[in-house]
Amino acid sequence: MEHWAELAAGGRVLVDVRRRANARRLSLRVNQTDGRVSVSAPKWVSQREIDRFLREHQSWLDNALDGVAERETASFGVRLPIEGVEVEIVPTGASRGAARLVGAELQVPGNDADAPARVRAFLKARARDRLVEQSSRFAAALDRPFSKVTLRDPRSRWGSCSSSGRLMYSWRLILAPPEVLTYVAAHEVAHLVEMNHSRRFWANVEALMPEYAAPRRWLREHGKGLHRWDFEVAS
Repeated sequence: MEHWAELAAGGRVLVDVRRRANARRLSLRVNQTDGRVSVSAPKWVSQREIDRFLREHQSWLDNALDGVAERETASFGVRLPIEGVEVEIVPTGASRGAARLVGAELQVPGNDADAPARVRAFLKARARDRLVEQSSRFAAALDRPFSKVTLRDPRSRWGSCSSSGRLMYSWRLILAPPEVLTYVAAHEVAHLVEMNHSRRFWANVEALMPEYAAPRRWLREHGKGLHRWDFEVAS
C-alpha cells in the first residue's frame, strides 16, 4: 500500500508499505534504480509508528535518495544513447509513421507528448533485432537452439534463460554499447548448456565471447544508469 509519509521540516515522501506476517521489525529500502522507497513492517505496527521510523531514519533516507540518478523523459530536444552513441530526439513534422535513426538524430513523428512512447517502440524493435541476431549466432555455436526470445523491462536483471529454452532480455540493453548487449546474449545462451554459474558455464561464455570481462564490468558499473530514462507520456 502506498502512503505519503510526513517527514521533518514539512517534507513528504511516497512510501510503499509492505506488511508481512513473518516480519519482526521495520526495515527501510530505497531502490537505486528508480528511487522508490519501501518499508517492510510487521502486521501489528501502526501507520503512526511507521512514520516515526521514517523520521528517525531521514538522514539515511536523504543520502540514499541523493544517490539515485535523476530520471529524464525521452522527449524532443533530449539526447539519449542508442547502442552507446548519443543522439538527439527531434520532431519530423509528420503526424504519423515510425521513428527513424538518421545520423546523430532520432527523428520522431507526432507531438512531444507522444514522443516517449514512439522512442520506446523504436528502441524495442531495434533491441529485438540485435538480440535475436546475437542469440541465434551463439546458439548455433553451441548447437543448442532456444525456443523463444521475449523483451521486458525488469528492474533487477538484464536477461534470463528458462529450462525450456526461453530467453528473456531487457530491451534497455539497446542503450548500452553494442558489446554489452552481446555479452548478455552470450551469458543467457550459455545457460542453454549450464543452468548455473559454474566454471563450466563461464568457460562456455568465454568460448562464445572471449572479451566478455570488460562489458560485464561496464554493466556492473553503469547498468543502473540505463533505467534513468523515462518513456512514459511527457508532462
